[in-house]
Amino acid sequence: MIHPLIPFAVKGAIWYQGESNAGRAYQYRKLFPAMITDWRKQWKQGDFPFLFVQLANYRALQKNPSEAQTWPELREAQTMTLKLPATGMAVITDVGEAADIHPGNKQAVGRRLALAARHIAYGQDIVYSGPMFDSVKFQDGRAVVTFKNVGGGLVARDVELEDVVRENGRNVTVKVPVKGELKGFAVAGEDKKFAWAEATIDGDTIVLTSPEVPHPVAVRYGWADNPACNLFNKEGLPASPFRTDDWPGVTAGKN
Repeated sequence: MIHPLIPFAVKGAIWYQGESNAGRAYQYRKLFPAMITDWRKQWKQGDFPFLFVQLANYRALQKNPSEAQTWPELREAQTMTLKLPATGMAVITDVGEAADIHPGNKQAVGRRLALAARHIAYGQDIVYSGPMFDSVKFQDGRAVVTFKNVGGGLVARDVELEDVVRENGRNVTVKVPVKGELKGFAVAGEDKKFAWAEATIDGDTIVLTSPEVPHPVAVRYGWADNPACNLFNKEGLPASPFRTDDWPGVTAGKN
């Protein structure tokens, strides 16, 4: 479908896909960047800007931080693709719909893609991305996480998410407000069992503790198909889900 367009001049590309590959997310780590690289090779116009949309939140809200799910692994593969030059990603884990794989709020998606385009395609010096994981330190029973793209600063933003519950023998979609303190962070010890963490903003870092995990060695944020998370920068752009561990996921080896 793309090949007939290759002779035409191009400024850049926008890609909005991934859910059909969620069951093979580790494969997507190679598949997606390979496609982008091939497009650029075929067009012979250099590394033209390539912008894409991370998977939205979908299905029932996460209750158990240790529950194995596939969509966060696909989001991770998408985030890894940012290693390619002239790429940008719109994070939309705050605008999805629990019962609809194609959320209706395309305005937020378009605005965030436009910010990425202004920076990557047109060189404008603007805040174009939400917070992205940079590094983590573990000491004295705490995890201290540092971020890039903090913009004007890290904030816990009030959001309204969707959940799917059973009522009278059928699935019903309900609104769930996420307010107040930071949510969506979990930590684990050497046993790889995750527990919800108390999260505190300290400048451009997040400090995490949990009485259930006295010696954390791993952090995850928004690690679910539909995560209840609310870390943003002051410009109103959501943080991308991430994990600090490299423990094998549920889609490892599935092609």
